[in-house]
Amino acid sequence: MTAPSDALDPVRAELLRAARADADAVLDRARADADETLRLARGTAERILAKARDLGAADGHAAAARERVRAAEDAWARELAARAEVYADLRAEVRAGVRQALADGAVTSARCAETARALLGADARITAVPGGGVTADVPGRHLDLSADTLAGRALTRLGVLIESLWDRP
Repeated sequence: MTAPSDALDPVRAELLRAARADADAVLDRARADADETLRLARGTAERILAKARDLGAADGHAAAARERVRAAEDAWARELAARAEVYADLRAEVRAGVRQALADGAVTSARCAETARALLGADARITAVPGGGVTADVPGRHLDLSADTLAGRALTRLGVLIESLWDRP
């Protein structure tokens, strides 16, 4: 036996169809919204990753630049230290050479005293200096013709020519 037909069956069927259609429409909109949200999120993620890559590259370039500057500073410091060492050796050799010249008589203490008197006058008090050479004094003036001072003056007279020591051959 079949159930008696109710006059509201067509209304119920239409309400059920309309509810399913509304549910399908809501579901379609939800899927579309989810797809759009995912698309936007992927775009945002790609922009963030691109920016992060750019920032990472910039940081890498900056770090590399800092490292190049540090390396250049270190190299310059080593070069200056080497130059100072060479100059100190040169100064020591020049001093030793002047002392040896004074000791060997190539330049006599008498000649140094004569030069001092010529510069300060005949009344200059002459004093021999250990290591060679002399100092001379008159009131208000002092003249140092010691071996170390003469060597220092010789190096000073070289002036900027001393830079030629650092030129590449």
